[in-house]
This record gives sequence, C-alpha cells and structure tokens, in this order.
Amino acid sequence: MSETSQQAKLAILFADVSGSTSLYEKLGDAEALSIITKCLDVLKIELSPHHGILIKTIGDEIMCTFPSPEDALEAACAMQLAIDRERPGGNRPIYIRIGFHYGEVICEGNDIFGDTVNVAARVTSITRARQILTTPAAVNALPAKLRSKVRQITRAEFRGKEEAMDVFQVGWEQDDTLTTRIGLPQFRKPSEARHELLLRFHQHLTTINEQHKSIVVGRGDNCDLIIPSTFASRQHARIEFSFGKFVLADHSANGTYVRFSDNQVIHVMNQEVMLHGTGVISLGQPFADGPVELIDFLIQ
Repeated sequence: MSETSQQAKLAILFADVSGSTSLYEKLGDAEALSIITKCLDVLKIELSPHHGILIKTIGDEIMCTFPSPEDALEAACAMQLAIDRERPGGNRPIYIRIGFHYGEVICEGNDIFGDTVNVAARVTSITRARQILTTPAAVNALPAKLRSKVRQITRAEFRGKEEAMDVFQVGWEQDDTLTTRIGLPQFRKPSEARHELLLRFHQHLTTINEQHKSIVVGRGDNCDLIIPSTFASRQHARIEFSFGKFVLADHSANGTYVRFSDNQVIHVMNQEVMLHGTGVISLGQPFADGPVELIDFLIQ
C-alpha cells in the first residue's frame, strides 16, 4: 500500500439504471442520455442525508460509499422510492437496481479499490429492476431494527470466489409486493460478456478490454493515443472498461463529440458518456466543421 493509500471498512453501493441499452436504441442517444442523467441526479440527492459519498459515475451507474450497512440500506430504499416518486422518465417507466456489500477497502485519492468493491459490483450484476440485493457481511452488521427488512433469496457463485455466497433481498416498499421480491425479469442485468472496444485512428488500432482497461487520448506526447489536433487538449479524455461498460470521460477545454451509428451526436463537456455499438469520436471540434482527425470505434 502506498503512503497516500488508506484502509477503511465501508459499505460499497452500486445503483444502476435498468434497460439503459434499450433506451438508447428506442429513443436515440441524446434523449436517452438526458433521461439517464436525470435518473442519476435523483439518486445522488439521497446520498447526503444518509452520509453517502459519490465515488464515480460509470455510464448509467453510480458507485458510492457509506460508513455503515445501515446507512447504505436506508439510502438504497430512499433511492427506489425517489425514482417511483420523481418519475425521471416522464411517462416512460424507469427502474433501477441496487447492490451493496460491506468490508475493507483501499482508499486512494478520490477512488476506492479492493475485493469489497468487486463483490458489490458482482451482486449488482445479478440484481433485477426494482430490487435491492446485499450480502451476509452487510446483513450481519445491520442493527436489529433493520433485520426484518432482509431475507435470503438465493445462493450465487461469483467469479474469483471459491464458494457460493448467500444473497439477501431488501424489502423497500410498504406492501413488499411480488414485483419487489422477484424483480422485473425483462430488466435483468445481462450476464457478463467479454467485450472489446476497438479504436481506430488513421492506421493505428487500439483495443480496450478486460486485460487492457483504459487509455488516455489527446495531443500530449504522453497520451496512449495521440491526436495531433489543435482542438484537442493535451490529455483530452480517458476511455475505460469499467464493470462491463465502456465509458468516455471528457477532461478537456473544448469537450468531446461522439456520433453514434444512428447519427445522433452527443457533446460531452467534463462529463461521461457510455459508448455502445459503433461510431466516431471528435476531440474538441464539432462534426459540422468537418473535422479530419477522427477516432472510429466499434464494440464487439
């Protein structure tokens, strides 16, 4: 552990917008991104009242920490209720799924690492829409008053774990309806696939996958993919594979333009966007201006 790293025991929570891929397909990138952003904004409001800290936004998902499983559970319930109440999708139903785990993590800078983070992500990956799932470590640390809210519903095997783990369901609706207990199957998070993101700039081909998880693009000589454009910042953006998603995070002065295969264009300025399908990336220059330094991308 480095001198700047610290170890702590925290509850790690992931909250994920269900069916985001189908939203992009049905509504187009701009409208889908707007709905997902509104949804995540609703979730973030519930952090402070429950002592939560936002660590990062990963495409259609937030990752956050809480000092205790009690805080995480109460925040998770508040998030589900807020989505039902605020209806960020308007007349279009929007659902979320939440998973959390409790244990030791390594805190470094503004990020956290360790097995506890991985387990929390794995639990979220098997969660269905309108569900909250958690682990024995979190349940065992709950106060007696909250034990009645959880019950074991299954045992699951997670990659990297030798033994199957009990998984617990948190009841968050007053009537604890059947939908809450079993989730909505049409919004089950897809099983993990070994995707690759291919990036092509002129004759240079770069791959991002489980083994090579991120690159920095920009005009600086220290970038992984150097784009010799006056519109590009020295370290313009980071593209990374994180928990099954490919995410572009803009850190530039002029923003990043992404055009998807349906010709929808998104301008990202110090924000993140989830890449999907195929498309083209322009660093700092709108497509209307006819940029020539373009990055093609393909997810396969």
